[in-house]
Order: sequence, then C-alpha cells, then structure tokens
Amino acid sequence: MDLTTVLGLLLGLAGLIGGYMWDGGHINSLIIPSAMLIVFGGTFGAVAVSFPGSILAKIPRALSIAFTQVKRDPATTINELVDMASVARREGVLALEQRAQEHENPFLKDGLLMVVDGTDPELTRQILELEMDAIENQVNNMSKVFEAGGGYAPTMGIIGTVMGLIHVLGNLEDPSSLGPAIAVAFTATLYGVMSANLVYLPIANKIKVRGKEMVNEMELMLEGILALQAGENPQLIKKKLNSFLHDKSKKTVEEDDVNGEAP
Repeated sequence: MDLTTVLGLLLGLAGLIGGYMWDGGHINSLIIPSAMLIVFGGTFGAVAVSFPGSILAKIPRALSIAFTQVKRDPATTINELVDMASVARREGVLALEQRAQEHENPFLKDGLLMVVDGTDPELTRQILELEMDAIENQVNNMSKVFEAGGGYAPTMGIIGTVMGLIHVLGNLEDPSSLGPAIAVAFTATLYGVMSANLVYLPIANKIKVRGKEMVNEMELMLEGILALQAGENPQLIKKKLNSFLHDKSKKTVEEDDVNGEAP
C-alpha cells in the first residue's frame, strides 16, 4: 500500500471537512444523495462515453498502480547486470540461459533470452523499445481516464447546481425555505470541484509518476542488456548504468564497491 496516496487523500478530506466544521458547519449538510448522483453519475457516464471499453477495463489496474507501492531497487539491478556481464565475458552468453529463464522480471528476462539466442543487437533494441512504448502508452491511457474525470466533475457540479436552482425558483411559495434549498443546490458544485482536485487529478498524476518510474527502470535494463551483449567491460557498464540512479542509490552502489559486494 502506498501510504502517501492514502494519507494525502485523508489529509485533504480532513482539511476540507475540518475547516468547514470549524466555522460551525454540520457534516450532515454536506451529504446530499441527489447531488452525489448528479455529479458522480454524470462524471462516470461522461468518462464512459469518452473511452473504449478496453481502456475502461484497466481502471482497477490503474487504481492498483496509484495505491500500491512497488519496491524498486535499481542499485540491485545494476549489480545483477554487472555480475551477469562478468559471467558472459568469462564463459559466454550461453552461460546466462538458466539464469535468464528463472528471472522474475519479464522485461529483463525477455532481453536476456534474446541475447542468449544470438539476436541481432539492433533488433534486440527495437523489440525492447517497443515493449517500453507499449507500457508507457498503457499507463498514459490509464492516467487520461482520471484526467478526464477531473475535467468533467466540476462541470457536472455546475450542472447539478443549476438544476437545483431551477427547482428552487420553481417553488417560491415559502421564502423561508429558499436559503437551505440554495445551499443544497451549491453542494453539487462542491462535490464536483472537490472530487476533481482531491481525487481524479491527483490520482492521474500519481499514475504518471509510477509509469515514469517503470519506464526508467526498463531503460536501465535495456542499456545493461545491450552493453552485456556487446561484451563491454563490467565496470564500464556499472559507470554507464549509475547515470540512471538518484544520489541515494548511487551512494549504495559505491558502498557495495567498497565492501567488495559487486564484481
């Protein structure tokens, strides 16, 4: 579970509701089922019209990306690639076949198996880059669904407010009821703006960030695979791949070198 996503949502809701109640507001006045139906039902309907079913079917996967923290350890991946490069220089790339078959990362596994099979380096690069592009497109499509929701929700809120005001203006016999009725009408706008800026758009951004992390990891693996296939010096491969790391990860790799944990 990605605590930053969960805590961010809870903090945002707590801030909005807490600030409202601080001024004497009652939480019950924020719960208007009809406004919820108009805003959320209208938003979901508009999103459904905007995207094909194949993309909408990936919404659970998109939520999983946003709310799940995947542990990525690029320093370990670099050390693993450097170790395999050392084995390939000593024993040949065929010595990596068993290791490649058993690897848990499908992208790295595919790349290593192409190297073991003697695939042309340029073709290896093209195939792996196509896989990267496919993953990037999938993630972008997932984020666009939530971006669309963030765009439609405020508009649906305004529509809900206008519908509420139409109802109010059609029943002016009791002036004392106008204030509460107008307040209820404006709740729809609150739902639309709040859901867009606290839920839909932040989740879309989180999915983009996660997608960028995935692509960066695959780029690191791609460069390592091609360098291994070219028979480059393992230490030169490490220096090349270290450029993908943040400062903290670079420090970890350097410490491994000092401790003799990396070849």
